[in-house]
Amino acid sequence: MYDLIIVGGGPSGAAAGRTAGIRGLSTLLLEKDKFPRYKACGGAFSSYGLSCLDFKLPESIIERNISKVRVYFKGRFVEVMKETNLALFISRNVFDNFLLEKARETGIEVHTGEKVLDCIEKEDYVEVKTTDNTYLGRFVLIAEGSGGTLKYRVRPRDKRTEYGLGLVSEIPDEDGLISNQFPGTINIHFGVTQGGYGWIFPHEGYYSAGIVGTAQYLEHPKKVLLDFLQENGLSGNFPVRSHIIPKGGVKRKIINSRLLLSGDAAGFVDAFSGEGIAYAIRSGQLAAEAVADIIMYSLKLSSLKAYESGCRQEFGNYLASSLKLEKIMHRFPEVSFKLAVSNKEILDKYLDEVIMNRNYKDYVRWLLLNFCLTEPVSKIKSLTLERADKD
Repeated sequence: MYDLIIVGGGPSGAAAGRTAGIRGLSTLLLEKDKFPRYKACGGAFSSYGLSCLDFKLPESIIERNISKVRVYFKGRFVEVMKETNLALFISRNVFDNFLLEKARETGIEVHTGEKVLDCIEKEDYVEVKTTDNTYLGRFVLIAEGSGGTLKYRVRPRDKRTEYGLGLVSEIPDEDGLISNQFPGTINIHFGVTQGGYGWIFPHEGYYSAGIVGTAQYLEHPKKVLLDFLQENGLSGNFPVRSHIIPKGGVKRKIINSRLLLSGDAAGFVDAFSGEGIAYAIRSGQLAAEAVADIIMYSLKLSSLKAYESGCRQEFGNYLASSLKLEKIMHRFPEVSFKLAVSNKEILDKYLDEVIMNRNYKDYVRWLLLNFCLTEPVSKIKSLTLERADKD
C-alpha cells in the first residue's frame, strides 16, 4: 500500500514525485515510456517555471536564453527586447529525463515502460492496474498529459472548443546559421490558423517550428503546418508530430475522493500562449503537498480540496484571464493583431505584465482602456469590459 501512486513521469509527475519523496511519502511513479523519450513541444520554459524548481538547471540543459520576441501578422512584425531573460529553450527529452532523475534521487520508486490501464477507486484506497501488475495506493495523481484517458475517471471530455491541436516539426541546421537568423528570439506568427498561431524557435542544431489552433476550426492541420513551413523557407521532408493542448481557464473537475489531476490532464495551460510546463510542475508539487498533509496529519478526505484552492490561488485566476484574452484576440483577429503589430507598447506591456509579473487581468484592462480607438475595437470593449470588471 503506497501513500501516493503517480501516473506519468513528465514534468508534472516528476515534480510531484520529488515533492512526495522530500515529504517522506511512500511513493510509486509509473511511466509508460522508457526515458529519455521524445515529446512533441516547442520547448520554451518560462521564468515562472524556473522559479518553481528547488534546484538549478545545469547549463548543459539550457540550449538558449531568450530575451527577444518578434510577432508577425500578414507581412508586418513588431519586435521587443527585454534586459532580463523571458524564457529558456530546452529539448524535452533531455529536460524531462533530468526532472525524473531529480525525483528518483529522493528515494521514490520509479517504473518506466509500464503503462497504467485503469485506476479504480475503493473506499480506503485506489487499485491501479498496469500492463505488469496491480498496485494499491491511498491516493493516485494522474499526471499523464493531455493524450491519456485516465483523467476521464475524474472529469468529462473537453469540447472541441476547449482544446487546441498542435503540430510540430524539428528542422536541423547549423548552429551558427540558427544563431544569426534568430539570435535568442521567440518568433510568433498570428493569422496562420484560427484561434492560434505559428511559431519558430531556435534550438541547438535545429529549429522547432509548429502551429496550434482551436480543434473545432483546424480541419486540415498538417496542410496548415506544411504551408507555414514553406512560407518561412523551412520546407522539406521532416517528421510531423501532433499533440492536444487543453485551454486553461475552462472550469474542470480535478479531484475525486482519492484521485487528483495535474498538469495537462487537469487542463492547466495558458489559453493564449499555450504554455503548460510551468503549471504542470507547480500543480504536481501542490498535489503532492496536499496528499502529504492529509497523510501526515490524519486529515479528512475533504481536505483534498486544499489542492483545488491552492491551484486557484497560485495560477487559476491567471489562466482564467488568459482564456478571456484568447477569446478577445481571436474573435476580432484583423483588428486585434493589426493593432498589436502596429504598436510596440502592446507587446512590451504584455511581456512586462504577463510574462514577468504574471498579471493577465491588469493587462487585459489596460489593453481595453488604452486601445479602443476604432469602431470594431470599441465593440470589443463593450462586449468584454463589463465581464472583466466582474472577474
